Amino acid sequence: MPDNAHLLVSIPPKTSVSNFAGYLKGKSALMIFEKHANLRYKYGNRKFWAERYW
Repeated sequence: MPDNAHLLVSIPPKTSVSNFAGYLKGKSALMIFEKHANLRYKYGNRKFWAERYW
């Protein structure tokens, strides 16, 4: 199983890539934890995604 995701997104010119990546990772982690509550026990420290992005 792949351990990464590829996205093609369009962000406003005033939004930095790093801010957008942080927002996307934060919101998606919250949504995943809401939908799959059992993952909270596995990822209790809320570090679902890697700290970096490429």
